[in-house]
Amino acid sequence: MEDMWVRFAHQMADRVTGPMQFRLVLQPLTASFFAIRAGVADARCGKPPYLWRLFSDPVHREDALKDGWKSVGRIFVLAMVLDVVYQVIEFRFVYPGEAVSVSIILAIIPYLVLRGLVTRLVRTRNDQVARTHPR
Repeated sequence: MEDMWVRFAHQMADRVTGPMQFRLVLQPLTASFFAIRAGVADARCGKPPYLWRLFSDPVHREDALKDGWKSVGRIFVLAMVLDVVYQVIEFRFVYPGEAVSVSIILAIIPYLVLRGLVTRLVRTRNDQVARTHPR
């Protein structure tokens, strides 16, 4: 079992310097773009930050998950496909757990963090503008 974790750690570290390293920047940037777009839309609609909504609103959780998956699903799948291609090139073998882990790190985590952060920032900015320029 320990060998599996050591292999996993080494292979994850090797991705940084191996072939196709462009995806380690491109995929989080793409996820960030969609997160920013969705976060601004959430703020305009008066919705709470995304991750908070997932945990605190069980009634609308399914709708929120569908909305999030709609935004980041393609990026997640692309990350999976590119990691499988990387693994075939580098290892001549596919480790599905590593592909899922890399996809979560490159697509899901940046999306979750940024969408809520952008919602809070845009809402705060809009509140400040409304206070300084009352109608």
